[in-house]
Amino acid sequence: MSFLYPLGLLGLIGIPILIAIYIIKNKYTEQVISSTYIWTLSERFLKKRLPINKLVGIISLILQIIAVLLISVAVAHPVFFINGAANDYCFVIDGSGSMNITCGETTRFEAAKEEIRTIIKDSENGSAFSLVFVGENTDLVFKDVDDKDRALRLLNAVEQGYSAGEYTDAIGVAQGIFNENPSTLTYLFTDREVDNPENVTVINVADKQVNYAVSSTEYTFDKIGKKLTVNGSVISYESSALLNVEVYIDGASTPAETLEIEADKGEEKPFTVERVTSSFSTARIVITNTDALPLDNEAVIYNADYENSYKVLFVSDSPFFIHASLLSIGKADVRHVYTNKYESREWVGNGWEDKDIDLYIFDDFTPKELPNAAVWFFNPTGSVAKSGFTAQEREQPFDEKVEMAYNTYSSTTLVETLLKDVNKKDVISVINYKECSFYRGFTTLLSHNGFPLLFAGVNENGNRQVVFAFDLEDTNMPLQMNFDVLMKNLLEYTFPTVVETTSGFCGDTMRVNVIANCDSIRVVAPISGRVSYLNTSGTVGEFVLTEVGTYTVVLTMNDKTNRYFNIFSALPEEERSPVNEAVSFSLSGEASDERRDGIYDDLLAVFIVLSLVFLADWMVYCYEQYQLR
Repeated sequence: MSFLYPLGLLGLIGIPILIAIYIIKNKYTEQVISSTYIWTLSERFLKKRLPINKLVGIISLILQIIAVLLISVAVAHPVFFINGAANDYCFVIDGSGSMNITCGETTRFEAAKEEIRTIIKDSENGSAFSLVFVGENTDLVFKDVDDKDRALRLLNAVEQGYSAGEYTDAIGVAQGIFNENPSTLTYLFTDREVDNPENVTVINVADKQVNYAVSSTEYTFDKIGKKLTVNGSVISYESSALLNVEVYIDGASTPAETLEIEADKGEEKPFTVERVTSSFSTARIVITNTDALPLDNEAVIYNADYENSYKVLFVSDSPFFIHASLLSIGKADVRHVYTNKYESREWVGNGWEDKDIDLYIFDDFTPKELPNAAVWFFNPTGSVAKSGFTAQEREQPFDEKVEMAYNTYSSTTLVETLLKDVNKKDVISVINYKECSFYRGFTTLLSHNGFPLLFAGVNENGNRQVVFAFDLEDTNMPLQMNFDVLMKNLLEYTFPTVVETTSGFCGDTMRVNVIANCDSIRVVAPISGRVSYLNTSGTVGEFVLTEVGTYTVVLTMNDKTNRYFNIFSALPEEERSPVNEAVSFSLSGEASDERRDGIYDDLLAVFIVLSLVFLADWMVYCYEQYQLR
């Protein structure tokens, strides 16, 4: 036996204090009474002797000593060890997506947790518990916890996963625990069949359940022909079924089309929905039939071009070449305004305010003030503060066209990005240009006689800027294939695609490009609502899809405005079937039966005896008071 809190025995000091009080206390009370009362009382005692009166005081003292003793022992918390009565347990719980399938009123995962709770509660005190979680990653949640209440609290905090689960790492962790103590009892809680398990007790929490799923989706959108085509397929895993499928377009509350699909057991059934529309942002496909796994009954398609679109204000009196190139790329919402109407702000309205513009393009025009957004200059007519460059008009044009030279001496990432897929062997000639000079923060792409003719960088407002120091009409560039390639590269530099893909499966790693003027990027999970922030110090931030549903990616710009992007995360296809393929889970080695000591530390008996002592002491006190009446 040992004491959990041995300092509690200091309470025994109360015993000698009680004895001292008993010795020195005055046992008589002085009272003024009549002599007649004394004679009458003496006659009563002469007729009947009450020997218990002599013991009342000492009984009270004994009871109080016992009470102090019991209280001290209870505070010290005695622990009795029972040889070989307890065990070491290692629980391995499958937290993959298929464990979300419901079994009656609860999921398979919760059923597995309840089985673990039962084993912990029924085990002998002194047992030690370890828990291994198998999900997107394998986690050793806790190890060698010998406090039942703490083990249960840690178990309750474990949340189910949605990714595919691999047992390889879990076997390694369980094997390490088994190697440390071959007497460990290992349990695997799963919904999969396990082939020939060794040194493992498998508890299968699966049963056959009905499940339907939207198994695949894709779309094509013809912006010119104004036609949207949504292709997909559905599947019924356990039996053939008539599936009701609804397709919603652009967040509408009523379905654009309702389908009835005869799905054979285990076979994907394709479907196609066509819709005439001039714009497209989202399509949502929903199976309305009730089944045991609602997580895979819905899929959402997000138009990547719509998610990454931006507004361009094009200021020019001859917009043909540039305007046509911008429209051909497809992501830009372009509004054209003539130069004489720009300063008068006749372009403002219908969602086109200063704060709404992502890119300003000035063609043969220089504004009085540089806007706080990305800027392109074509043939600038002068200089403007904070632009980072100066431009001067040549006195006269060349007698003949001269060749512009590509930047071949620099191998920086920016040059490689902006000149990607550009055929540098094609000759670009120009008959007139502005002699420009720039400060730090710009990189030359095309030049002549040391003068930069096409350069890009960041201006003093912190915005990305591109400068063409010539008029497109004075060059053969618009007639070359390189022109569209270069324009696309420059737009991608000015507005990098924030999200390269708008869909994935749980467990996939998604990339978010860090664009200019971005202060922070936060990601909001669809089920838990957890908010995480990505590292914006580099060019790309990454996060892992861990839940089913639509993730919201929020970019906060330096002007405190937000840009929102959506990414749909689906349950992995291998986790949708109610009956998964068999797996292997075995631990090598010879199991032993060396149990650890059990523990008995129940103080209920001490408290029962203590309450009886208090009751007896109270009865003695009441008797003393009765005798003194």
